[in-house]
Amino acid sequence: MGVAVAGRTLGDGRYELQSPLARGGMGEVWLGRDTRLDREMAVKFIWARHEALEEEQLRRFFREAKITARLEHPGVPAVYDTGVDQDGRPYMVMQRVHGMSVADLVSEHDPLPISWAATIAAQACAVLVAAHAASLVHRDLKPSNLMLEPNGCVKVLDFGLAVAPTLADFSRITVTGQPIGTPAYMAPEQVEAGLSEPATDLYALGCTLHEMIAGDQVFIGPTAYSVMTQQVRDAPPRLRSLRSDIPAALEKLVLDLLEKRPEDRPAGADEVHQRLLPFAKNLPSLPGVLEAPGRPSPVRMYAELVTRVPGTARESTPSAPVQGRREPKTAEPAVTRQALTKVRGDVGQLIRDTRFSEAAEILADAENTGREAFGATDNEVLRIRYDLANALFEGGDYRRAAPVYQALAADLLAGGAGSSDMVFDCRVRAAICQAMTGEARQALEQLDGLLAYRRGSYGADDPRTLELRKQIALLQLRSGQHDRAQKTLTSLLDDVRRLPAGTDPSPAEVADLLASIRSEKN
Repeated sequence: MGVAVAGRTLGDGRYELQSPLARGGMGEVWLGRDTRLDREMAVKFIWARHEALEEEQLRRFFREAKITARLEHPGVPAVYDTGVDQDGRPYMVMQRVHGMSVADLVSEHDPLPISWAATIAAQACAVLVAAHAASLVHRDLKPSNLMLEPNGCVKVLDFGLAVAPTLADFSRITVTGQPIGTPAYMAPEQVEAGLSEPATDLYALGCTLHEMIAGDQVFIGPTAYSVMTQQVRDAPPRLRSLRSDIPAALEKLVLDLLEKRPEDRPAGADEVHQRLLPFAKNLPSLPGVLEAPGRPSPVRMYAELVTRVPGTARESTPSAPVQGRREPKTAEPAVTRQALTKVRGDVGQLIRDTRFSEAAEILADAENTGREAFGATDNEVLRIRYDLANALFEGGDYRRAAPVYQALAADLLAGGAGSSDMVFDCRVRAAICQAMTGEARQALEQLDGLLAYRRGSYGADDPRTLELRKQIALLQLRSGQHDRAQKTLTSLLDDVRRLPAGTDPSPAEVADLLASIRSEKN
């Protein structure tokens, strides 16, 4: 059953729903009109498991919507607004995209010309470079989420389901009880443990590129489970056995993208983009899909000049941007510790409102000013640094948060300032940031050491110790250490079963995770 009806208005009457555009397992999209600005837009609704979403689910939805909205790229539909409809369901107001989905394009041409497959995939890579730099993982990249516009530009849709995850979210494999993603495009780590990282998107891109070139999905089966099992266990077919005109280098790229272990895939979307460029040339016309060849395209006119700007794609991509970060001011008035305390109080409300970028901007200024006045290890400055790291972390900027946590933990230990809990939290979150930026094995080493510390300080039965053991098991799964993960979860299950009811994690939760490993191994 749909969550909306034609003629209904949202946002105090501003957005009028007109007709459904698409519907899937996670929600539906409607064509609408912004009555205030008199323009078309799309409204995306997210399905809820229950009649009303829980407060925590709503908080996470709006948090992820804000992270998505800051992803400004011509290959991503702009996010205009968010809200909750009359029935309590969240929605996102987005730019309307015209064109044909790549899924429909493949169905019509079956398969695509090699040059067009490479061009579409390369444009998707450009979007992924920007997304991954913001610690944002799409999780459901597939042909139906790529739209080829009449001017030849590709839009990557459904970033509203993207995730900037935290380790604490890993155990929530889904909100609805089903894996997030589409089986035909899910990476092994996504199937086995519900984990997503930049390399997960590259695997999905490999599935998509294979389908554009071969005309069929990499793996096909009678059930979703059989397809996911193939994703984990089976080698993909070689493209040159399916189509004789495939260049060997392009076949090698697809096979590299479809490696089972994330660390064996290309280092990043920028590398994939560079490897696709030699094949993205001499594009044939696509009648009925693109604008007529002789028709001027303002977008192509603009893009042609952009390509003449000196520099490479790699050089022009910031490695770890901080949204709105201000440079230190040269002439700041004298600051007091009371003023720093007030800043922390004011920012607290911004964080509660999930306005993480604003909070980080203010805290970064306060940190610079406080360092100049009192030094980096002043107690009030340390608190500012801790709040800054947390704001970056909650906002999904893991690349920037990691060194802040690491430096803060080192200073706290060296100076004996702060509580042991604060030091521990900084070290755990620094490890989480490593995992979120593709360094799961290094993160696992860090967390193993922290677990020993946690056991010694709080005991084996402390809920924080138990939760950390579960997260370590999930990371072991993510890094391909299935036997170790099974051993970790088996031991954890024995321990939580002997503890009083209400223990977190619960025996049922741990047993479900353990059962999922055993079913994959059988």
